[in-house]
Amino acid sequence: MAKIILFDAVGTLFGVRDTVGEVYQKFASEWGVDVSPIAVNQSFFDSFKAAPPMAFPGTESAKILDLEFEWWCRVAAETYKKLGVLEQFSDFRGFFGELYDYFATDAPWLVYPDVKPALTKWRESGIKLAVLSNFDSRLYQVLTALRLADFFSDITISTEVGAAKPDRKIFTTALQKCNFTIERAVHIGDSLIADYEGAINAGIEAFWLNRNTISQPDVNQFTTLIDCFNSYFI
Repeated sequence: MAKIILFDAVGTLFGVRDTVGEVYQKFASEWGVDVSPIAVNQSFFDSFKAAPPMAFPGTESAKILDLEFEWWCRVAAETYKKLGVLEQFSDFRGFFGELYDYFATDAPWLVYPDVKPALTKWRESGIKLAVLSNFDSRLYQVLTALRLADFFSDITISTEVGAAKPDRKIFTTALQKCNFTIERAVHIGDSLIADYEGAINAGIEAFWLNRNTISQPDVNQFTTLIDCFNSYFI
């Protein structure tokens, strides 16, 4: 039986209430820029996937917040550049600053309905719970705003570690912070590569939270956290 479970955050515990494209365009339209939310959504994910890992090895902690903002600002700028409308913004950084602050609140996020019941069951079972995420420092605010923070004994993010999943370093660092060995840990996340394969390659037992469908029979996967709890932890 695992003694600690490391959870991914976005896509595992909570997700965007609407699409990213819809949220971006809600703000962009206020700056006089009108583009299809569907096109923005696709362009965003293309830009996001092409971006380097959100980790800044060797960086002083005092500089991390600025680097996080700049990382996301470049992704957003590339999103609108691909659509040919970047120059339509009178002040792109002003626009993005509003958007960035919005994503630090609970407003754009939705906690998946299976999350709190499952976390409660794990906690009542005496298992330690922690978060391991490639998100930025806003995660602390978001988890608190969504009333999830109290479930977790520790939070580890890539920008503070200087390495992002699937890098082995972020997994081992998270366990060292929590004072647990690899043999007593499980990782659960929604990314096959970053979460599942990353954890497996670090020697950690893993489950893939595939909320869409069971697609690969040879992978330990579930569509909800409750299914994972009922199948593995009872």
